[in-house]
Formats: sequence, structure tokens, C-alpha cells
Amino acid sequence: MTQHDRLLIIDFGSQVTQLIARRLRELNVYCEIHPYNRVDDAFLQAFAPKAVIFSGGPASVYWDGAPMPPKGVFDLGVPILGICYGQQVMMHVLGGHVEGGHGTAEFGKAFVTPTADRLPLLDGWFDAGDEQVWMSHGDHVSKIAPGFRVYGTSPNAPFAITADPERRFYAVQFHPEVHHTPRGAKLYENFVRLAGFKGDWTMGAYREEAIRKIREQVGDAKVICGLSGGVDSSVAAVLIHEAIGDQLTCVFVDHGLLRLGEAEQVVSMFRDHYNMPLIHADESDLFLGALEGISDPEVKRKTIGKLFIDVFQKHAHEVGGAQFLAQGTLYPDVIESVSFSGGPSVTIKSHHNVGGLPEKMGLKLVEPLRELFKDEVRALGRELGLPQSFIGRHPFPGPGLAIRCPGEITREKLEILRRADAVYIDQIRKHGLYDDIWQAFAAILPMRTVGVMGDGRTYDYALALRAVTSVDGMTADYYPFTHDFLGETATRIINEVKGVNRVFYDCTSKPPGTIELE
Repeated sequence: MTQHDRLLIIDFGSQVTQLIARRLRELNVYCEIHPYNRVDDAFLQAFAPKAVIFSGGPASVYWDGAPMPPKGVFDLGVPILGICYGQQVMMHVLGGHVEGGHGTAEFGKAFVTPTADRLPLLDGWFDAGDEQVWMSHGDHVSKIAPGFRVYGTSPNAPFAITADPERRFYAVQFHPEVHHTPRGAKLYENFVRLAGFKGDWTMGAYREEAIRKIREQVGDAKVICGLSGGVDSSVAAVLIHEAIGDQLTCVFVDHGLLRLGEAEQVVSMFRDHYNMPLIHADESDLFLGALEGISDPEVKRKTIGKLFIDVFQKHAHEVGGAQFLAQGTLYPDVIESVSFSGGPSVTIKSHHNVGGLPEKMGLKLVEPLRELFKDEVRALGRELGLPQSFIGRHPFPGPGLAIRCPGEITREKLEILRRADAVYIDQIRKHGLYDDIWQAFAAILPMRTVGVMGDGRTYDYALALRAVTSVDGMTADYYPFTHDFLGETATRIINEVKGVNRVFYDCTSKPPGTIELE
């Protein structure tokens, strides 16, 4: 068994802790995020990290009950990097002092000036003068701990970069993980190099280890997988099938809310190309019947989620004797289920496809992707030979077109939406824009407008087009199509899709919860 060097990120509640892990994974370094109150000396001994990073966080070190690291972490003899609150808590524990703002708060872009001393952690920094960084702190270090020296200052952070090189303790007041700190990735690269990481976290190695772990966990038992046709469940299915072959059966629930030709594509790829046992459960009449007359978006989601569980359970029993349920759970799902305060940090979406099934059916879970981020899942998909046209697809919501059809859902509106969306995506592909866009879709609006087409008067639906860019799905900005593209696309939709006489483009920037319309 290959044992990767592991880096531990102790989470103190920063909103960007996941970005630290992303930067490290990009350097082929395996790391895990764990909330501070789940990390004690016994955990440290079992985890055996080769290095540790303290994240930022919203607390103040002088508060009663402020988040603190286990004291044993400083006796491990491994490099430690403290970021923002991580710097402050390091100084606080090791004998320094932290004070409230008093005019020294910094939020946003700042510039750090180097001191005369040089530090290997900062190789590649300050080559052209001061470095731009991203600050987000109200408190500040007013006295550094014994053994530390100052290597960089900013107007409101006299100890912006500090270190005790002999103990290999490093601390910065800014956030190197965000893209607003342009050379932040270089700082992380220097840190893992100083810690002696080999950079052996690759998808090839992960594939081999995951297959071995699946075989060890499953043995000769049967496994069922809820296949949605999305990237996560598809990569999980192909990986598990490579490990155990026909012991795996996939259940693809077609709820009648998929894109044009999507069900046929999924069935063709998994049943024909991969020769994988697949149950195609066409339950579109059931779902659309249950949704008839419903316009409230949350009721739609809950209706779809409940039916999905019932239908999946019904068809899963056809497999007979299955002991495991495979899910495409990703690492962000795992992180979000345990926040730094110890409880759920987000509410699980009401349409989560297989929520509650393992307990109901007495199944054990197989989650081979739970250590991966989304981009790593795509890389694994390429490693497994899935076509790029498939693994590079834009995200598609579990409730499907139901949330792209505000108001009551009808078969007529779904047919219009499918065809319009297909034209829109075809336009994006023809113009070579698909890979530049994180997600694009059409939505049919709950309104009709009067229009004139040729010599006739029409009273048809209006359509909204949406396209967003995103680095990680946490925030989104609209994609700046040209007027020529929008005009050409609108013309094609109106000419080729009966039932649409007006097209709008949604050019708002939104947080992730409202990237979709409902």
C-alpha cells in the first residue's frame, strides 16, 4: 500500500479554507481539512502530518472560548504555516500578543514590503518590489512570539510576514490562497518544498489505490449506484466497474426533466460502450404527474426528491442482495457536513438524490470520490478514458429542467425548453465558448408576450438565457457575450423553436445559491 505524505489543514472557520486545499492539490500534495475542535493530540498522532496549516477564521484570539489548536501540534517537529487568524493564534499561543483593530484593520488589496532578511518561504517574491496580497483582518499582531523575526510589513500590519526558521514556523497576516494574492501559489509551493513533500498525489496513483480499496471494502458483494448522468456519479460508476465488474448495477432514474437526448446518451454510454449492467427506469409519467399544478419551487424540489428515493428504492430491489450503495460524494460535500464549529455548515439540498437511502435499505456506502475536488474528479475521468465531451460538461441540477421552468411545469413548456436549450448550447459550442463558461442554460419564463412574426401575430413564451463564469462555483459572474452572438442565438431560437417569440439575456452576477433561477 502506498502511503502518501499528508498535510493537515486545521480549520478555524475561514470562508476560503477550501481554497487552501485546492492550491495544495494543484501541487500534487495530499491534504485534508479538519475543524480545530476535532483535532487533538491523539488525532495528530494517528494522522501523522508532514506539515500543518492553520486557516483563517472570524474569531478573535482574546475571546472567551476562542478556537485554539492543540498544544501538541507545536511539538510535532513539522513545518507549520499560520494564515490570518492562523497567524494570530500562533503568536498568541507561543508568547506573542494580538490586539483589536484600533485603526489597523485591513480588508482588500494591500501591498507587503520586504525587510532586509531573506526567507526561503519567500523565494520568487519581491523580485520586482512590493507584493500585492489580500488582507481580511480586524485584529493584528502587536508583539511577535519569541524566536520569530519579521520578513514583511504592510501599512496596517507591521508583522505581515513572520517566521521562526529554526522551528520551521511561518505566519502571514494575508491570504495566499485567493487569486487576489497573485504570487500566493508560489508561497505554498515553497512551503511544501521546505516540508519535503514529493508531490506524488496524482490521478494515476489515486486510480490504482481507489480500485484496491473498493475491492477490499466490497469483496464479492453486489453494489448499486444511482446514476444521474452527471460527471460525479458517472466517474464513480466507471471507477467501481473497473474494480468489481458486473458486481455493480447502475440505476438510472429518468424523471422526464432531462435535456434533449440526454437519457439516450447516458444509456448508450454505460450500457453499450462500457457494457455495464444498467436499469433504465423511465418514470417520467410518474414525476410529471406528481408535479402537475405545482408552481412553488421548494415544493417542486421536495416532490422530486421524495419520488426519486421511492423510485430508486423500487428498482434497486430488482438487483437483489445488494449490500452497498455507491455515491459520487466529493470532498467539498464532506467538508461542508462538518463545519469548524462542529455542526452542519449548510443545509443539505432538499432534492439530494439518495439522501436517507442507506439507512432505509440497510446498505453500506461506497464513496470512492470523497477525497477529491471537482477538478480532480474530471482529471480522474480523463484517466479512466471517459470522453472529454462528457467529463467537461457544465453542471446540471438534480431536479433538472424543473428549476429552469419557473411556475407550473407542463409537457409543452418542457419540450420548448429542451429544444431552445439545445440550440443555445449548440451556438456556444459552435463559437468555441463552451469551455470558457462554467454553466449555461435556457429558462422558460412564466409569461407570454405578443409578437409579430412575418405577417402573423403570435402570443408565445419568453425565454431567458443565462451563462456564468466561475473559478470554483462559490461565486459567479455573467459571461459577456457579444451583441452579435446574442442576436444570432435569439434569431436561431425563434426560428427553430415553435412557441418562443422573445429572448432575454440575464446579465446579473450572483452567489452560488442563485446561479439557477429557482
